[in-house]
Amino acid sequence: MMQDRTALIAAARAMSARGLAQGTSGNLSCRTEQGILITPSAIPYDQLTPEMLPLIKLDGDYGAYDGDYRPSSEWRFHLDIYLARPQTGAVVHHHAPYCTALSMARREIPACHYMIARFGGAPVYCAPYALFGTAELSAHVLRALKERTACLMANHGAIATGRTIEAALAAAAELETLAQQYLLSLAAGGPVLLTDAQVAAALRQFSEVYGPNIKKI
Repeated sequence: MMQDRTALIAAARAMSARGLAQGTSGNLSCRTEQGILITPSAIPYDQLTPEMLPLIKLDGDYGAYDGDYRPSSEWRFHLDIYLARPQTGAVVHHHAPYCTALSMARREIPACHYMIARFGGAPVYCAPYALFGTAELSAHVLRALKERTACLMANHGAIATGRTIEAALAAAAELETLAQQYLLSLAAGGPVLLTDAQVAAALRQFSEVYGPNIKKI
């Protein structure tokens, strides 16, 4: 458990260092054998210590947690993602500039680049607006993540998931890069979108190229 706690804090600080979060914005979580570790509310990432991370229970009373600090105000969609998606091991939510700009325009990310396959296909959806921390927002997020590993949230920011906190953070950074590239292409007249067949081919290629990297005997 201590290893999970230190890894989550390291990812939170890396998210800030990479410019994906400002101040106390955004939040991160990871699945453990005991429950869900999540960053606490309103505490700067550089001040976090392992014992400050709340542990949300996956069973028992919904939203119950252990710890002296209350979980992030966005705990609900974190917990609901884990409950709905057993394959998810970590969740990263950020307010990075390009993802957030698209979310403010309520635009999804279309098949503008083959890296769309990184997130399960095209488009990367933008969930409808709802007040942060609410069950309504969580329901919107779950729908936007259907067959996807990331999404935008209208007038809010973005979510990326992964099997580990390191993988989820990498996905969050790649999503921000894709959002930046898409916005730049709009300024150049708009992207030429990939066809469904081209996206499907990219998805197949991703499953082969980005699988375990080990020499076959």
